Amino acid sequence: METPICDFVRSYAERAPLRLHMPGHKGRGPLGAEALDITEVPGADVLYAPAGIIAESEANAAALFGSAKTVYSTEGSSLCIRAMLCLARMHTRANGKAPLVLAGRNAHKAFLSAVALLDIPVEWLYPDAGGVLSCPIDASALERHLCSCEVPPCAVYITSPDYLGGRADVAALAEVCHRHDALLLVDNAHGAYLKFMSTSLHPLDLGADLCCDSAHKTLGALTGGAYLHIAKSAPPSLCEGANRAMSLFASTSPSYLILQSLDAVNGRSKSDYVNDITSTSEQVARLRAALQSDGWDCVGDEPLKLTLAAKRRGYTGTEIAALLARRGVVCEFADPDYVVFMFTSSLPEDSFSVLYDALHSLPPRAPVTAAPPVLWKPSVLLSPRAAMLAPAETLPVERAIGRVLASPCVSCPPAVPILVCGEAVDASAVEAFRYYGIERIEVVRAAG
Repeated sequence: METPICDFVRSYAERAPLRLHMPGHKGRGPLGAEALDITEVPGADVLYAPAGIIAESEANAAALFGSAKTVYSTEGSSLCIRAMLCLARMHTRANGKAPLVLAGRNAHKAFLSAVALLDIPVEWLYPDAGGVLSCPIDASALERHLCSCEVPPCAVYITSPDYLGGRADVAALAEVCHRHDALLLVDNAHGAYLKFMSTSLHPLDLGADLCCDSAHKTLGALTGGAYLHIAKSAPPSLCEGANRAMSLFASTSPSYLILQSLDAVNGRSKSDYVNDITSTSEQVARLRAALQSDGWDCVGDEPLKLTLAAKRRGYTGTEIAALLARRGVVCEFADPDYVVFMFTSSLPEDSFSVLYDALHSLPPRAPVTAAPPVLWKPSVLLSPRAAMLAPAETLPVERAIGRVLASPCVSCPPAVPILVCGEAVDASAVEAFRYYGIERIEVVRAAG
């Protein structure tokens, strides 16, 4: 497949013109990439109003993923999440429905900023069992929830795969959503590669209407490269409004380095991706089996992710991460309960044996019995919009009981809020904040 953005920028750099335009480095600098870092010079096209090389490249990406339309983001899946919610709201208004969204409780904090900015009401979907990071939603439970809604929701929003590698039954959830005339929106930030399994597990192929993928997480694009995908079966108005929705939240100065990396993803054939991902997923499966034979507890079923439940081995996840870091192995994420590793075909050949040897060297100890906080349903005192836009103050968590949370106060990774903006801080929330090492939070400033 052709790579028009890469070809144009390379040609421009080779011509070595006098650059009396932005960026200020003028194609020269210490990083070595400056010559390929350009702006919207003639011929470079304009992201979110594309008519040339970007439009051609996005069409190539749509063909690769089988979408009706694919739009690039140079600001990660966070931008695409906001655009998905914007599109759902625009679609809802055009059809005279209320803009209510049902969402899995483990939504990324970008979801919260989107519903606050767009003033979208949210009802949270809680799992029968699970913690902060996982929210397994059963299709039958979703059916019951949709049947009980006083106001029919315009969309259902889920995160799959989640940060621990759990995958939802997207096909079953899509069937339920469409039976109730609701769009299914999927945060697939961790799962772009699922398109290239021997049998696709990508949300677009399982019935989702809209989804976002982070190309930088698993497909080799530069950090910030992501896609907004719209399914061929989705309402046509979603395609028509996609660039408008993206531009509402996006920078007008997109990175052409990131755009080139997205374009380069299209340069490989689908069969190349399938072969690489099949091989890597088989190596992950063998590593998982070997660790389970050693007594390690693995969770999640994502093919290119390995998540260990550390406490049964006698360690915390953060302790394991620190021990591995001393041996030069850096994990994706760790908290008191889990340690997460992500794999792609770009790793050195000995990566799996290096990780296995490092983990094998950690002897089993008496299990850690400290349990994570039980997921609870806090009281809602303000909407996310009202809370996030209100004057705020920062307090120690133990002094915040009875106050209203104003900011998600979680970093990335994993960027999954413990408490949602607008909810009351109670004793359970304080316990959860302390468990995850959060000592100070932002709350809505008290009147007077």
